[in-house]
Amino acid sequence: MKKIQILGTGCAKCNELAANAKEAAHMLGEEVEFEKVTQINDIMKFGCMTTPGLAIDGKVVSQGKVLKPDQIVKLLGE
Repeated sequence: MKKIQILGTGCAKCNELAANAKEAAHMLGEEVEFEKVTQINDIMKFGCMTTPGLAIDGKVVSQGKVLKPDQIVKLLGE
């Protein structure tokens, strides 16, 4: 099972990215574990300097962008 982590303090863009990630997982029909990483120190441990960030299985794949569900589907398929 893949793990998606949303890196951000809970701003509107972070919440939008989280919603898009959930939609992407639904589109794929895969069971995905979700985690919101909201503490600055924890976000920095990922090496993410611009929020919102998206990590898949602990690897940052996007920073500072609100990806659309179809973009996230492509990342999940890799």
